Amino acid sequence: MTDVPYRPAEVEAEAQAYWEAQHSFRATEDAGREKFYCLSMFPYPSGRLHMGHVRNYTIGDVISRYQRMCGKNVLQPMGWDAFGLPAENAAMANGVPPARWTWDNIDYMRRQLKSLGLAIDWERELATCSPGYYRWNQWLFLRMRERGIAYRKTGTVNWDPVDQTVLANEQVVDGRGWRTGALVEKREIPMYYLRITAYAGELLAALDGLEGWPERVRTMQANWIGRSEGLEIDFAVEGRAEPLSIFTTRPDTLYGVSYMAIAPEHPLALSAADGNPALQAFIAECRQQAATEAALETAEKRGMATGLHAIHPLTGERVPIWVASFVLMGYGTGAVMSVPAHDQRDWEFARRHQLPLHEVVRPADGAPSALEAGAFTEHGILVNSGAFDGMDFATAFEAIARRLEELSRGRRRTNLRLRDWGISRQRYWGCPIPLIHCPQCGEVPVPDEQLPVVLPEDLVPDGSGNPLAKLAAFRDCSCPQCGGPARRETDTMDTFVDSSWYFLRYASADQQQRMLDARAAYWLPVDQYIGGIEHAILHLLYSRFWTRVMRDLGLVALDEPFSRLLTQGMVLNEIFFRRPASGRIEYFNPADVRVETDERGRRLSAVLVADGQPVESGGIGTMSKSKANGVDPNQLVEQYGADTARLFIMFAAPPEQSLEWSEEGVQGASRFLKRLWRAVHQHAADGVAGAVAPAALDARQKALRRSLHQAIAKVSDDVGRRYTFNTAIAAVMELLNELGRFEAHGPADRAVVQEALEAAVLMLSPMVPHVCHRLWRVLGHQRAVIDEAWPVVDAAALAAETVDIVVQVNGKLRGQVTVPAAADDEAIRTAALAEPAVLRHIEGRPVRRVIIVRGKLVNVVV
Repeated sequence: MTDVPYRPAEVEAEAQAYWEAQHSFRATEDAGREKFYCLSMFPYPSGRLHMGHVRNYTIGDVISRYQRMCGKNVLQPMGWDAFGLPAENAAMANGVPPARWTWDNIDYMRRQLKSLGLAIDWERELATCSPGYYRWNQWLFLRMRERGIAYRKTGTVNWDPVDQTVLANEQVVDGRGWRTGALVEKREIPMYYLRITAYAGELLAALDGLEGWPERVRTMQANWIGRSEGLEIDFAVEGRAEPLSIFTTRPDTLYGVSYMAIAPEHPLALSAADGNPALQAFIAECRQQAATEAALETAEKRGMATGLHAIHPLTGERVPIWVASFVLMGYGTGAVMSVPAHDQRDWEFARRHQLPLHEVVRPADGAPSALEAGAFTEHGILVNSGAFDGMDFATAFEAIARRLEELSRGRRRTNLRLRDWGISRQRYWGCPIPLIHCPQCGEVPVPDEQLPVVLPEDLVPDGSGNPLAKLAAFRDCSCPQCGGPARRETDTMDTFVDSSWYFLRYASADQQQRMLDARAAYWLPVDQYIGGIEHAILHLLYSRFWTRVMRDLGLVALDEPFSRLLTQGMVLNEIFFRRPASGRIEYFNPADVRVETDERGRRLSAVLVADGQPVESGGIGTMSKSKANGVDPNQLVEQYGADTARLFIMFAAPPEQSLEWSEEGVQGASRFLKRLWRAVHQHAADGVAGAVAPAALDARQKALRRSLHQAIAKVSDDVGRRYTFNTAIAAVMELLNELGRFEAHGPADRAVVQEALEAAVLMLSPMVPHVCHRLWRVLGHQRAVIDEAWPVVDAAALAAETVDIVVQVNGKLRGQVTVPAAADDEAIRTAALAEPAVLRHIEGRPVRRVIIVRGKLVNVVV
């Protein structure tokens, strides 16, 4: 039995077959048990899992299995975020409908996930492209529309005039469409929005209560919502009845305004362009740039004077009005007061267009502002500001606000950076918006009994516009109100809609008549949510908003969907490349590269295994297809087994940190599992061991048992509270090392070893469940390890009869003594001063003091 080989494929197939036959991971509601809902963010079915997926889902699986062993009723479901633009692009490339491509990918990736041995309740599986799922997107959208949360207005989009379609910002490359190369235009088209700003105050205030979320994520969300206190100020415009209104958080810089900047789409800009061909041309050029704040931040700061002037509300001076490419009509009022001396963007624009700078704030410490090098943007002391000179920021804010209010030229306002959520996408592969446009009745909702509006699944997009707008069978319909001919809405919903409530649907995945049922009250909120930091803002914010809307509709009774959030780090690997004569960089997978080193392990060169050609290292970077530095999970599982992959991933780094891939680390994980396998089989070969009799143990046996229960205490805390899985695994490895040094002879020895091996298998079972499934049986148990409880610390085993205490002389380590655990200070002092090595270093000198730190050290001062 000691020579039984470890065959991962066989062991893992056996365990997975058992779990499936026993429905081990089927979750059912049980009011008498504490629930634990563990969820990892569902994947987009791109076709293949990558190691980021494997890490994400392994972390969630370890937590789920641990909580199950602690007696919790655990739910860990899985689904597919299946709509989106990549499926359309793949469909065009392969000439197949997005639906077929998506469902084929789901089938393949499901098999990959199952090969990892994840404790998933597959009976609750969902896909957002299924009509049974997106029906409820449509139903809730109509409820939002009834309440005024969903509404229609004109929005600015990137328009490809050749393909006649809207482009995402990522599809605009240097101002041109990614597919056609045509100059992209900004267009105003009707779109549907969700009024997330109505919930902004609550979303912001509730962040403080999310104590189980990383501070970094809460800060990112707060910054995205962007609540700011300031003033709305009216600048009169010469020759115009309506003032130009702006919002500013820096009224202390009001005297420094040297020009006003307005968006190209601002009514004042369009009016000024009447009869001004040059301004018309400039505004047309601005329409060809990406329409987001982020894109404009890095774009060239272009502008043109309108010939119009505003009147400063306090000084009465004339201020020129410019059309500026960096001002968005959809943000604030579409106009800003520009203070080049104290805003860096305004400073850059003013330098480019030779506009004046007026310094009105100086550093409080009297240091020079150095405006020739850039704007001074900090708070300071006002200068050149009339009656407000000498005031600090807070004082000036209040004084200027009062003055403007007295003149009826300004008012205090609270502004938000957050904008309402535009959900319209002029795309095919998404959830149809359930509205009908009737010439007689206007915009008409699809009746609930006609939901879902089913997306045709047999279309192959060609990139030229939305296929739904061309498909008469979908587009043309009858008005539900008057029965006359009408047109169905052909826009589809933003895919963030799909992912904003999927975690709720898992609780009632088989419910056909309602969006949710009473089971949601049992499972929600999610106790542990796991995903990448890249989702820290939009997905999490939209999910929090969606949950509150459903609360207000009486569908759920909770405010926050996720109690605890873990954002795992990236998976990194070395990047290898070469620059051939063609100039195009070629990348190579690290598995195809041989690194040559000297006798000290220092790298000499890196060459391709195939032909010995040299390659360069680009350092360590995130695994990606473009850099060819990924690791195929399938190959890893086939070569080493899923348990080795899981163990390496959990041991290589704490979950929040980036994990650097290491083939040596994978091999080390494999060796450890083989060592565990041998240790259990060697022990079991000598027959069944008896139970431990603590009172009859000798000192050696007690010491091993003490180490065992110290390990249980540490691993329980590391896995259950701290989520430092790497140190938990290290503690079990050390326990196994100690077992290797322990020579078992009699029944009492074997009983302690049996207890230690059982605990090791139990503690490792969340990380490496397949091998532990087999080894638990080898240790003599009939019940599967998946159904066992987490080991419990025996407090009595932790008590030591003696303690080892280090002895220092004048602060330097000189020896060690062993004393009874209950020894008093005098006994410890006597033992320390009698230790031969200590006596040698005292060298007969008088002892001035003996400092005792009980249980740890003695410091003899001579």
